[in-house]
Formats: sequence, structure tokens, C-alpha cells
Amino acid sequence: MARRWKPTPFLAGSAALHGAAALGVLAQPALWPWAAGAVAANHALITAAGLWPRSRALGPNITRLPLVPAGVAGRVALTIDDGPDPQVTPLVLDLLAEHRLKASFFLIGHRAERYPALCRAIVQQGHRVENHGHSHSHALSLFGPTRLAMDIARAQAVLQDASGQAPRFFRPTAGLRNLFLEPVLAHQGLQLASWTRRGYDTREPRPDRVLQRLTRALDDGDILLLHDGHAARAGDGRPVIEHLIPRLAQGLAQAGLTTTTLHDALA
Repeated sequence: MARRWKPTPFLAGSAALHGAAALGVLAQPALWPWAAGAVAANHALITAAGLWPRSRALGPNITRLPLVPAGVAGRVALTIDDGPDPQVTPLVLDLLAEHRLKASFFLIGHRAERYPALCRAIVQQGHRVENHGHSHSHALSLFGPTRLAMDIARAQAVLQDASGQAPRFFRPTAGLRNLFLEPVLAHQGLQLASWTRRGYDTREPRPDRVLQRLTRALDDGDILLLHDGHAARAGDGRPVIEHLIPRLAQGLAQAGLTTTTLHDALA
């Protein structure tokens, strides 16, 4: 269901600055270099906010789970991006089942179209399917509102049809976005979700390094980012995530942490 879009204070201030600059130039044309400079600086800040995946300047952004009450076991959210992958996703599902872990899979629409059975398998094993866009374009943050809305809506329809489950959360390619994204997500009833920590497992072939990035100061409420699609390969040719899940499960058990899906934690 659609939700109300409300500009952030940063965007409201940006709009006010643009209005003030226009009025100032109308009143005193000689001020145009100052007005243009202020507007250009503001545009640079908007761009920088879109390049910072954990920023909330452009709209709400889930970077952590709510903390659990005292005396209750802490929890983290495993989020797995860029699938489904016919070679890697089945391995990941087997490992998650073996270690009794739950995950949220941010799936690419065009991949889900090719491998709908994997989407169904994810849901059947108790995980959640979420929206990672249809095209997974690295230029997604440059899309205008119409193209952005079409890409997200197409993925939403594909994922719901393939899995029987409607995604509630969206994650843009590499976490990059622009000021059009939040109004589009609000209209489509989705929420932006990024992460607390990531292991860079699409380019780091050493599982120990990835694990260290994910578990350093690991705490209740953390959202961890891993990849089954575009997964880097370890020295033995196996995807890094295949090495990672058993070690991560051991670390979570030692820390007294359980896993949950974004949907269950934020329902």
C-alpha cells in the first residue's frame, strides 16, 4: 500500500534555497553569481547524499533493526543481494538450513524471471524475498522518476509472481540513489533498507577478511550485507559466501545472537 511522502528537512531546506536564490536574482540581478554558486553547492550536497548508502538526508533509510528488550536474545538481519544465481543460491539455501539461519534475499528482477523456481525455494525455506530492482543498472541513481518507478514496479511484479510473496523493502544497486527514489518508494509502498556493515564479498576473495568486516564489534540490531549473485571466488574456486556462512553462524552463536528477516523484525 502507498504511504505518504514527506520531504526531509534537508530537501525542504534545499527547496527553500532554490526559491530564495530565484527571488534574489529577480530583485537584484547582479546577485546571480552568488545565487548560482549556492544552488550548485546544494546540488553537490544532494549528489553526495545519494552516494552515501547509509544517509537519511534524502529520505528514511533502515540501517539497523530496533533493539530487543533487555533479557531477550539479540538478533541480526542477514541480507543477501544480487540473486537468484543457479549455481550459488542453492548452496546458500542448504547452508542456511543446516545452520538454522534466516535471511532476506534482495533479488534482481530479470534474474528472478529466469529462475522463478529459486524464488519459490527461498520462500519455501522460510526466508523473505525483497526488491533489488529489475535491471540492477549501475546508473540507477541517474534514472528520472518515471524510469525509476518502472524499474522498481517491474521487479515488484516479477518477484511477487515468482515467489508468491510481495517484497516490502527495496535496496538500490550499490546503495546509490537520488532525490526521486523516496517519493517512488512511498507511492509503491516500499521502504529503503541499506545495511550496518558489509564484507565486500563481491570483490574480496579471502573469506577471513570478509568475516572480519562483518563481525568486528557485531551487535544486536546489525544488518549484514552478503551476496549470492556476483559472488567473489575464493582460492579454491568456491564462492566466498559458501565459506562464510558456517563461520558466521559460529560467530553469531558465540555472541548469543540469532538471525531474523527484515520483515519479521520490522513488521
